[in-house]
Amino acid sequence: MFKVITVEDTVRVPPNRFGEPLEEVIVDLLNKNYLGITDKDVGTILAITEVKEIGEGRIIMGDGASYHDVIFDALVYKPELNEVVVGEVVEIVDFGAFVRIGPVDALVHVSQVMDDFVGYDRKKRVLYGKEKKLSLKEGDKVRARVVGIGTKKGKTGKIGLTMRQPGLGKLEWLEEQGKKGGSS
Repeated sequence: MFKVITVEDTVRVPPNRFGEPLEEVIVDLLNKNYLGITDKDVGTILAITEVKEIGEGRIIMGDGASYHDVIFDALVYKPELNEVVVGEVVEIVDFGAFVRIGPVDALVHVSQVMDDFVGYDRKKRVLYGKEKKLSLKEGDKVRARVVGIGTKKGKTGKIGLTMRQPGLGKLEWLEEQGKKGGSS
């Protein structure tokens, strides 16, 4: 889920940046320190959207830099358990499909791709259903549900998806089901 959060932090402005506009320096330092950082409670920080407040600078003895208390908004992405997501298949391997959801990749294990016995064609890099003749390849758009979120050292780790529930799967499969269901 994408959301905007408000963060309070202290930013160290080095002396060699004192001649530059303070807000530009603060935004630059926030981008360098925060973008791409993933925290299990917050998610992955994608952008600093607004600097709301910059406090007056203070200098600490022995350090020529100025320290400013800052309040800013950041756009973050954090997958939520049971959230339905739309993504693109970015890699097919023998044990499943990696799907890009927002800024992260998640795994649909081969057992969660479809209600069918699933085979893997190594040359074509395709997962296929042996009875229903459905196939999944790189570049396909899918709708899936988040069923597992692992954590690793305080960060969001592996994300597990399923496509085996009603209304989930490759978008083309869902369109075909809708056409068949609508014509009966």
